[in-house]
Amino acid sequence: MTKSELIAKLAKRFPQLVAKDADFAVRIILDEIVAALERGDRIETRGFGSFEIRRKPPRIGRNPRSGEKVQVPAKYVPHFKAGKELRERVNRRN
Repeated sequence: MTKSELIAKLAKRFPQLVAKDADFAVRIILDEIVAALERGDRIETRGFGSFEIRRKPPRIGRNPRSGEKVQVPAKYVPHFKAGKELRERVNRRN
C-alpha cells in the first residue's frame, strides 16, 4: 500500500474527512515518526509494533565489481519489530 492509497482509504472510510485532511493527518503522523527516530527516540504502538534506531558497527566490505576490500563506516539504521497482535493477525489469514 502506498501513502496515496492509505490517504484514499482513510478518506473513504471517514466521509467527514476531506482527502486533503486525510493527507494532512498521514503526513503529520509520518513526519513525527521520522522526527522521533532522528532524536533517537523509540516509538511503540501497542498491537502494531515498534520502531527504533540500531547502530551498525564499522566493518570491512567488498566492492562487488572489483572484489577490493572497502572500509564501511558505522551507521544508524531504522528497525521495525512487529507487535504480537499484528503477527497473530497476519498469520491468521493463512
